[in-house]
Amino acid sequence: MKVAIYGQTFLEEDKTSMLELLHELQKVQAEVFVEKKFEALVSDCTMGRISGTFSQSKGLDSSFDMFISFGGDGTMLRAVTYIKDYGIPIVGVNTGRLGFLSTFKKENVRKLVTEFVAGHYTVEERTLVEVEVNPDLNEFENLNFALNEVTVSRKDTTSMITVETYLNDEYLTSYWADGLIVSTPTGSTGYSLSCGGPVIAPTAKSLVLTPIAPHNLNARPLVISDDTQIRLKVSGREQTHLVSLDSRIADIPNGKEIRIRKSDFTVKMIEYTSESFLKTLRNKLLWGEDKRN
Repeated sequence: MKVAIYGQTFLEEDKTSMLELLHELQKVQAEVFVEKKFEALVSDCTMGRISGTFSQSKGLDSSFDMFISFGGDGTMLRAVTYIKDYGIPIVGVNTGRLGFLSTFKKENVRKLVTEFVAGHYTVEERTLVEVEVNPDLNEFENLNFALNEVTVSRKDTTSMITVETYLNDEYLTSYWADGLIVSTPTGSTGYSLSCGGPVIAPTAKSLVLTPIAPHNLNARPLVISDDTQIRLKVSGREQTHLVSLDSRIADIPNGKEIRIRKSDFTVKMIEYTSESFLKTLRNKLLWGEDKRN
């Protein structure tokens, strides 16, 4: 068994969970590799317990059985840029707050290993979206994909922007808004949800267009097939606007055409029987809880 571990930050209060995780991996004689910068933060825990390190550019390949993201949902999104198209199944240990992606509680981290070895999980194929702008943006380089969403938004102004939108080369509308979110089913519980978008099951073959604070009040979130080709063109008072892929942001000139489509590869998300998507929805959105008392 070959396992990769990644994180962005590490607090003293998380040390016990990390030690328990490494101990369980040792018990099953797993080869453990830790991301190079993260290893420097957790070196007190990893001493003598790992086989090596990796970075975004080297050390990972399709031979890994599991990629563990140690942090919150933001860490999980960044972890996807390491996995790329290697097809390594990923799971998140939640040391953050909300945890729609990083669903496994750090207090139960031993079960992450034991249940994986016992086969008490499924692997879900999660859709990604990718953006193309000519000429290519140096900020994204070969990491032009996102697990949650691609967003265009206004920059350095309180004025709204106009987002001219085409679906499969047919004109849809021009959103007059603070921006527009193109979300995957995975991202439907993120930024899109906070802007009034629907919750979509992770395996649905759909994308969602969600305007951000639209001035044309009859503009509503739109669910479309995930094989739709999307073209956007932004205009506004400023000369540039922002394009973000999850947490990565680029500043591009107004009028430049942005093409968005489903990526050719997916992310394999490990879903444990004890930590299902529906259970996460109930817990995080407090569905079914009586708040009258």
